[in-house]
Amino acid sequence: MARNWTRDELILVMNLYCRLPFGKFHQLNPDVIQMASLIDRTPSAVAMKLSNLASLDSFHSDRGVKGLSGASSKDREIWLEFHADWERLAVESELLLSTKLQEATANDENSAATYQGETETERTTKVRLAQGFFRKTILASYEGQCCVTGLTIPSLLVASHILPWSDYPEHRVNPCNGLCLNNLMDKAFDCGLVAFDEDCRLILSQKLPADRLTRQFRAISCLTLEQSLLVHRNFNLLMSFLPGIAQCSFSANRSRANFD
Repeated sequence: MARNWTRDELILVMNLYCRLPFGKFHQLNPDVIQMASLIDRTPSAVAMKLSNLASLDSFHSDRGVKGLSGASSKDREIWLEFHADWERLAVESELLLSTKLQEATANDENSAATYQGETETERTTKVRLAQGFFRKTILASYEGQCCVTGLTIPSLLVASHILPWSDYPEHRVNPCNGLCLNNLMDKAFDCGLVAFDEDCRLILSQKLPADRLTRQFRAISCLTLEQSLLVHRNFNLLMSFLPGIAQCSFSANRSRANFD
Protein backbone atom coordinates (compact mmCIF):
# COMPACT_ATOMS: atom_id res chain seq x y z
CA MET A 1 0.00 0.00 0.00
CA ALA A 2 1.39 3.40 -1.00
CA ARG A 3 2.52 5.63 1.85
CA ASN A 4 1.16 9.15 1.84
CA TRP A 5 3.68 11.95 1.59
CA THR A 6 4.10 13.92 4.79
CA ARG A 7 4.52 17.66 5.00
CA ASP A 8 8.15 17.31 6.10
CA GLU A 9 8.93 15.04 3.16
CA LEU A 10 7.37 17.48 0.70
CA ILE A 11 9.28 20.40 2.22
CA LEU A 12 12.54 18.48 1.83
CA VAL A 13 11.77 17.57 -1.79
CA MET A 14 10.83 21.18 -2.52
CA ASN A 15 14.18 22.20 -1.06
CA LEU A 16 15.85 19.78 -3.47
CA TYR A 17 13.70 21.06 -6.35
CA CYS A 18 15.07 24.56 -5.78
CA ARG A 19 18.64 23.25 -5.90
CA LEU A 20 18.44 21.19 -9.08
CA PRO A 21 18.20 22.18 -12.76
CA PHE A 22 15.17 20.67 -14.50
CA GLY A 23 17.22 18.16 -16.49
CA LYS A 24 18.51 16.51 -13.32
CA PHE A 25 15.17 15.36 -11.90
CA HIS A 26 15.98 11.69 -12.46
CA GLN A 27 16.47 8.67 -10.23
CA LEU A 28 20.17 8.25 -11.05
CA ASN A 29 21.11 11.72 -9.79
CA PRO A 30 23.20 11.31 -6.59
CA ASP A 31 21.27 14.16 -4.93
CA VAL A 32 17.98 12.42 -5.66
CA ILE A 33 19.37 9.14 -4.34
CA GLN A 34 20.57 10.84 -1.16
CA MET A 35 17.21 12.51 -0.57
CA ALA A 36 15.43 9.19 -1.12
CA SER A 37 17.64 7.60 1.51
CA LEU A 38 17.04 10.42 3.98
CA ILE A 39 13.24 10.17 3.77
CA ASP A 40 13.04 6.40 3.23
CA ARG A 41 11.64 6.65 -0.28
CA THR A 42 12.85 5.17 -3.55
CA PRO A 43 14.85 7.38 -5.92
CA SER A 44 12.14 6.93 -8.55
CA ALA A 45 9.50 8.20 -6.09
CA VAL A 46 11.56 11.30 -5.34
CA ALA A 47 12.22 11.90 -9.06
CA MET A 48 8.49 11.59 -9.75
CA LYS A 49 7.65 14.05 -6.99
CA LEU A 50 10.18 16.54 -8.39
CA SER A 51 8.46 16.25 -11.76
CA ASN A 52 5.07 16.75 -10.09
CA LEU A 53 6.38 19.99 -8.61
CA ALA A 54 7.73 21.02 -12.02
CA SER A 55 4.18 20.86 -13.37
CA LEU A 56 3.33 23.71 -10.98
CA ASP A 57 6.23 25.89 -12.15
CA SER A 58 5.07 28.66 -14.50
CA PHE A 59 8.55 28.97 -15.96
CA HIS A 60 8.37 25.46 -17.39
CA SER A 61 4.75 25.76 -18.53
CA ASP A 62 5.53 29.04 -20.30
CA ARG A 63 8.18 27.30 -22.38
CA GLY A 64 5.97 24.32 -23.15
CA VAL A 65 7.41 21.89 -20.58
CA LYS A 66 4.61 20.33 -18.59
CA GLY A 67 6.46 18.26 -16.00
CA LEU A 68 4.59 15.24 -14.69
CA SER A 69 0.87 15.68 -14.24
CA GLY A 70 -0.78 14.44 -11.08
CA ALA A 71 0.48 16.96 -8.55
CA SER A 72 -1.54 16.49 -5.37
CA SER A 73 -3.32 19.13 -3.32
CA LYS A 74 -0.53 18.77 -0.74
CA ASP A 75 2.05 19.44 -3.46
CA ARG A 76 0.22 22.64 -4.36
CA GLU A 77 -0.05 23.65 -0.71
CA ILE A 78 3.71 23.32 -0.18
CA TRP A 79 4.43 25.12 -3.48
CA LEU A 80 2.24 28.05 -2.46
CA GLU A 81 3.61 28.06 1.08
CA PHE A 82 7.17 28.44 -0.20
CA HIS A 83 6.20 31.23 -2.59
CA ALA A 84 4.28 33.05 0.13
CA ASP A 85 7.21 33.12 2.57
CA TRP A 86 10.54 32.06 1.08
CA GLU A 87 12.62 32.94 4.13
CA ARG A 88 10.55 30.95 6.63
CA LEU A 89 10.31 27.88 4.41
CA ALA A 90 13.98 28.11 3.43
CA VAL A 91 14.97 28.02 7.09
CA GLU A 92 12.48 25.27 7.93
CA SER A 93 13.60 23.10 5.02
CA GLU A 94 17.30 23.61 5.78
CA LEU A 95 16.73 22.71 9.44
CA LEU A 96 14.87 19.56 8.41
CA LEU A 97 17.65 18.66 5.99
CA SER A 98 20.29 19.28 8.66
CA THR A 99 18.43 17.02 11.10
CA LYS A 100 18.11 14.24 8.54
CA LEU A 101 21.78 14.48 7.63
CA GLN A 102 22.79 14.41 11.29
CA GLU A 103 20.66 11.33 11.87
CA ALA A 104 22.21 9.64 8.84
CA THR A 105 25.75 10.39 10.02
CA ALA A 106 25.24 10.04 13.76
CA ASN A 107 27.90 7.35 14.01
CA ASP A 108 30.33 8.98 11.64
CA GLU A 109 33.12 10.70 13.56
CA ASN A 110 34.09 12.60 10.43
CA SER A 111 30.60 13.89 9.64
CA ALA A 112 30.20 17.50 8.61
CA ALA A 113 29.68 20.14 11.27
CA THR A 114 26.07 20.85 12.14
CA TYR A 115 24.46 24.13 11.20
CA GLN A 116 24.07 25.47 14.71
CA GLY A 117 27.10 25.98 16.95
CA GLU A 118 26.88 26.25 20.73
CA THR A 119 27.47 30.00 20.77
CA GLU A 120 25.17 30.90 17.88
CA THR A 121 21.92 32.65 18.55
CA GLU A 122 18.77 31.28 16.99
CA ARG A 123 18.50 34.37 14.79
CA THR A 124 22.06 34.04 13.51
CA THR A 125 21.43 30.41 12.66
CA LYS A 126 18.25 31.23 10.76
CA VAL A 127 19.98 33.96 8.76
CA ARG A 128 22.83 31.61 7.86
CA LEU A 129 20.44 28.86 6.83
CA ALA A 130 18.43 31.24 4.70
CA GLN A 131 21.57 32.59 3.02
CA GLY A 132 22.79 29.05 2.38
CA PHE A 133 19.49 28.09 0.76
CA PHE A 134 19.54 31.22 -1.40
CA ARG A 135 23.09 30.56 -2.61
CA LYS A 136 22.43 26.92 -3.47
CA THR A 137 19.24 27.82 -5.32
CA ILE A 138 20.80 30.65 -7.34
CA LEU A 139 23.91 28.68 -8.33
CA ALA A 140 21.78 25.71 -9.37
CA SER A 141 19.46 27.88 -11.43
CA TYR A 142 22.36 29.46 -13.29
CA GLU A 143 24.05 26.08 -13.72
CA GLY A 144 26.97 27.14 -11.56
CA GLN A 145 28.22 29.95 -13.77
CA CYS A 146 28.44 33.73 -13.66
CA CYS A 147 25.65 35.04 -15.88
CA VAL A 148 27.94 37.83 -17.16
CA THR A 149 31.30 36.14 -17.74
CA GLY A 150 30.49 32.43 -17.64
CA LEU A 151 33.01 31.79 -14.85
CA THR A 152 32.35 28.35 -13.29
CA ILE A 153 34.64 28.24 -10.22
CA PRO A 154 32.21 27.84 -7.26
CA SER A 155 34.47 29.57 -4.74
CA LEU A 156 34.48 32.69 -6.94
CA LEU A 157 30.71 32.83 -7.47
CA VAL A 158 28.22 34.88 -5.46
CA ALA A 159 24.44 34.67 -5.23
CA SER A 160 23.84 38.38 -5.69
CA HIS A 161 20.58 40.02 -4.68
CA ILE A 162 18.92 42.21 -7.28
CA LEU A 163 16.82 43.88 -4.61
CA PRO A 164 19.19 44.57 -1.66
CA TRP A 165 18.98 42.19 1.32
CA SER A 166 18.61 45.01 3.85
CA ASP A 167 15.96 47.00 1.99
CA TYR A 168 13.61 44.21 0.89
CA PRO A 169 13.29 41.61 3.69
CA GLU A 170 10.31 39.99 1.96
CA HIS A 171 12.54 39.04 -1.00
CA ARG A 172 15.71 38.06 0.85
CA VAL A 173 15.43 34.37 0.00
CA ASN A 174 13.16 34.58 -3.03
CA PRO A 175 14.95 32.72 -5.85
CA CYS A 176 13.44 35.24 -8.26
CA ASN A 177 15.64 37.91 -6.70
CA GLY A 178 19.04 36.55 -7.58
CA LEU A 179 21.83 36.75 -10.14
CA CYS A 180 24.84 34.44 -10.15
CA LEU A 181 27.85 36.74 -10.46
CA ASN A 182 31.57 36.32 -9.93
CA ASN A 183 33.10 38.09 -6.92
CA LEU A 184 34.37 41.07 -8.89
CA MET A 185 31.16 41.61 -10.82
CA ASP A 186 29.09 41.24 -7.63
CA LYS A 187 31.17 43.86 -5.83
CA ALA A 188 30.98 46.24 -8.78
CA PHE A 189 27.19 45.73 -8.97
CA ASP A 190 26.81 46.29 -5.23
CA CYS A 191 28.87 49.49 -5.35
CA GLY A 192 26.90 50.88 -8.29
CA LEU A 193 29.86 50.73 -10.67
CA VAL A 194 27.97 48.47 -13.06
CA ALA A 195 24.26 47.88 -13.58
CA PHE A 196 21.90 46.38 -16.13
CA ASP A 197 19.49 48.27 -18.32
CA GLU A 198 15.98 47.23 -19.32
CA ASP A 199 17.41 45.30 -22.28
CA CYS A 200 19.61 43.22 -19.96
CA ARG A 201 22.78 44.97 -21.11
CA LEU A 202 25.66 45.62 -18.77
CA ILE A 203 26.27 49.36 -18.37
CA LEU A 204 29.25 51.04 -16.73
CA SER A 205 29.54 53.97 -14.37
CA GLN A 206 31.45 57.05 -15.48
CA LYS A 207 33.28 56.80 -12.16
CA LEU A 208 35.24 53.80 -13.41
CA PRO A 209 38.84 54.83 -14.18
CA ALA A 210 40.30 54.48 -17.65
CA ASP A 211 42.42 51.44 -16.84
CA ARG A 212 42.85 47.92 -18.15
CA LEU A 213 40.07 46.46 -16.00
CA THR A 214 37.58 49.06 -17.20
CA ARG A 215 38.51 48.29 -20.79
CA GLN A 216 37.73 44.65 -20.09
CA PHE A 217 34.38 45.67 -18.65
CA ARG A 218 33.68 47.74 -21.74
CA ALA A 219 34.53 44.78 -23.95
CA ILE A 220 31.65 42.77 -22.47
CA SER A 221 29.24 45.66 -21.92
CA CYS A 222 28.19 45.48 -25.56
CA LEU A 223 26.82 41.99 -25.01
CA THR A 224 23.23 41.43 -24.03
CA LEU A 225 22.61 39.17 -21.04
CA GLU A 226 19.12 38.27 -22.21
CA GLN A 227 19.98 34.74 -23.27
CA SER A 228 22.24 33.94 -20.33
CA LEU A 229 19.63 35.24 -17.88
CA LEU A 230 16.31 34.22 -19.34
CA VAL A 231 17.22 30.59 -19.91
CA HIS A 232 17.35 30.26 -16.14
CA ARG A 233 14.20 30.30 -14.08
CA ASN A 234 15.29 32.99 -11.59
CA PHE A 235 15.38 36.02 -13.86
CA ASN A 236 12.45 34.89 -15.95
CA LEU A 237 10.30 34.44 -12.85
CA LEU A 238 11.46 37.80 -11.52
CA MET A 239 10.20 39.53 -14.64
CA SER A 240 6.86 37.68 -14.66
CA PHE A 241 6.13 37.08 -10.99
CA LEU A 242 7.27 40.50 -9.78
CA PRO A 243 6.47 42.92 -12.64
CA GLY A 244 8.65 46.00 -12.66
CA ILE A 245 10.79 44.98 -9.70
CA ALA A 246 13.88 44.28 -11.77
CA GLN A 247 13.73 47.63 -13.50
CA CYS A 248 13.26 49.38 -10.15
CA SER A 249 16.27 47.58 -8.73
CA PHE A 250 18.44 48.36 -11.73
CA SER A 251 17.37 52.00 -11.53
CA ALA A 252 18.27 52.08 -7.84
CA ASN A 253 21.67 50.65 -8.62
CA ARG A 254 22.19 53.13 -11.44
CA SER A 255 21.31 56.07 -9.20
CA ARG A 256 24.36 55.38 -7.03
CA ALA A 257 26.73 56.47 -9.78
CA ASN A 258 26.83 58.26 -13.11
CA PHE A 259 26.42 55.98 -16.10
CA ASP A 260 27.26 56.35 -19.76
